[in-house]
Amino acid sequence: MNLFQITKTNNLSLLKEKPFKLEREIQALVENNLPELMGLEMVKSEFFIKGKRIDTLGYDAQSKAFVIIEYKRDKSTSVVDQGFTYLSLMLENKADFVLSYNETLHKTIHSKAIDWSQTRVVFVSPSFTENQRLATNFKDIAIELWEIKRYENDLISINPIKKTKSAESIKPLSKQNSIIQAVTAEIKVYTEEDHLNSSLEEVTELYEWYKNAILNLSDDIEIVPKKLYIAFKKNKNIADIIILKKGLKIFINLKKGQLDDPKGLMKDVSKTGHWGNGDYETIVNSTMNLEYLMSLIKQAIL
Repeated sequence: MNLFQITKTNNLSLLKEKPFKLEREIQALVENNLPELMGLEMVKSEFFIKGKRIDTLGYDAQSKAFVIIEYKRDKSTSVVDQGFTYLSLMLENKADFVLSYNETLHKTIHSKAIDWSQTRVVFVSPSFTENQRLATNFKDIAIELWEIKRYENDLISINPIKKTKSAESIKPLSKQNSIIQAVTAEIKVYTEEDHLNSSLEEVTELYEWYKNAILNLSDDIEIVPKKLYIAFKKNKNIADIIILKKGLKIFINLKKGQLDDPKGLMKDVSKTGHWGNGDYETIVNSTMNLEYLMSLIKQAIL
């Protein structure tokens, strides 16, 4: 991707890439800005366990799951093999990860509070080979590739490499590898289909209406299915949808008092337990208030 700067004469000047010399530069940049870049809590740098070193250990408070981050400059390494090795290592040593979280962040989270099925590995690199991209292009693999580049004028771009819509399941291949089989048996990467499989046709159609309306609110909104809901993100969660038997439950990711809702359509759930993010929810079973709801969700983007 080329980046340009607008000059005083309204011309475009191509910004030159300034490659990272060391992995450590990338690691320091990501760790110092982990909440902003990936929405994660920073747990520990250089986490050693059973003779192996994990570059960065993060925690996803929304998914209640740990995230292992590795930085790659070696293009010949198999990210799949390394990724599943780390996932297996975590599942076999859960107590050590919880202990590190509690000691580093001075908290008292219990292993049972962690959703181990949502564990994932993120590889960060200035570039990935075609083989590495293809090897991780499975819809249900808990391994992500993020590409980071540095340009002159201290500009940084960092973007996840999205899986193709035709990505297949890794489960047929897991039978050939005991580590992959063990990990995929415990770790689950959710899809929209998982949430819609048992829903009525009219509910699925209703979801498509609201999904497309949310995606049209802004560029680069991505759909991230979680265990209990389908999240819509633009740098951060802006809205979540739960598929119900006869409709949809929609959450807006704003804190109490931040939403301007003159019609009073949204319910305040700040003091009640709920699955989605944010303090506002509503249930819909038609498109009657679709445009108005989009005006509310748009407030979470600004």
